[in-house]
Amino acid sequence: MASLKYWLWLASLPGVGNILKLALLDRFGEPDAVFYGEKGAYLLVEGMTPGAAKALENKSLDRANEILGDCDRLGIRIITIRDSGYPVRLRNIYDPPLLLYAQGRMPLFDEEVAVTMVGTRGASLYAQQAAEKLAFQLAGLGAVVVSGLAKGGDAAAHRGALRSGGLTAAVIAGGHDVIYPPENGQLYADVAARGVILSEYPPGTRHDGRHFPVRNRILSGLSLATVVIEAPARSGALITADRALDQGRDVFAIPGHLWDENCTGSNRLLRDGAGLITDVWDILRHYVDLYPHKLKYAHPEEPVRYGGEEPPPKPEKKREKEPELPVLNLSEDNGLTDDQMSILRALNGRTMQVDDIIDETQIPARRVLSALTVLEIDGRVTQSAGKRFALAVALEGA
Repeated sequence: MASLKYWLWLASLPGVGNILKLALLDRFGEPDAVFYGEKGAYLLVEGMTPGAAKALENKSLDRANEILGDCDRLGIRIITIRDSGYPVRLRNIYDPPLLLYAQGRMPLFDEEVAVTMVGTRGASLYAQQAAEKLAFQLAGLGAVVVSGLAKGGDAAAHRGALRSGGLTAAVIAGGHDVIYPPENGQLYADVAARGVILSEYPPGTRHDGRHFPVRNRILSGLSLATVVIEAPARSGALITADRALDQGRDVFAIPGHLWDENCTGSNRLLRDGAGLITDVWDILRHYVDLYPHKLKYAHPEEPVRYGGEEPPPKPEKKREKEPELPVLNLSEDNGLTDDQMSILRALNGRTMQVDDIIDETQIPARRVLSALTVLEIDGRVTQSAGKRFALAVALEGA
């Protein structure tokens, strides 16, 4: 592993964009090799410009050594994209950050039901209450609540997760030692003490307005799903939702007042197909089968208490026997194609996304999508949010 000072030199070098830095790392192998490279070799990298090549001729390590000192003083870990602690979810997005500055306890995001919650800074009282209660329930049931430590919905989400005693993670758009907004100073300390604060910006960096849209790809990239709490037509929360969709993640939204401009963007997300949230299980039911060891309840049988509130009494009723699925015998002549039968066997007892089915069956994507369409029309598979498929029949002769 190259010395951290070369990672910091490359990550903090002005005049070279993140995509180009990743391309340099891909071509040269290690940041120290980039450091000792020459202009002619730089110009062979795809996307290289004369200006960026000129910037790479700056071989000073002063800034890198300064950052190392600041991180040591503030108790901040540096996690590079090559480190085992760097989340694979994040590494696999289009433009992952070269490194992360982490303060606090870093969860293993790849093994967690991480849910990002974002909303407008000018959130209504309703939105703040909804965000805090939903985050309390999510974290209390075993999910990791991720947000941006901004005022409004973000702060409410972190408060709710902290109140539950669960895990929360913040992704900020500046240095850890630059508190923004200033009134969130205690919340910063609480999140760092009981969760983790992450940034791709070194200590001392101001929370510049240009950093927030860039930061949003990390918010969505760490999580399985993004929840939009409340968002007007033009909102950073909608940018995060767009990033989540680009990254193949699920998007949910809390319904808002019909004529409230603060809710225009989040309500449009619902109109366009985002998952509607009426309770916490509208989110978690999609991940129970995938992460049964992480979520505290396998089914939404018990209401989740919020703070000191008591759940409403449940009426006494006899548990009805779940309806039996129709039986499909694969050993009989049933008109199924080979592709359809392979997909049914792969889904037996599991809920799978399309990419997982392709990997499992080794059938080309076009044929898998075609077979799934026919199977869904025929009532043999069902599709849920996030293009997850499951059997609608019980197989025999599989």
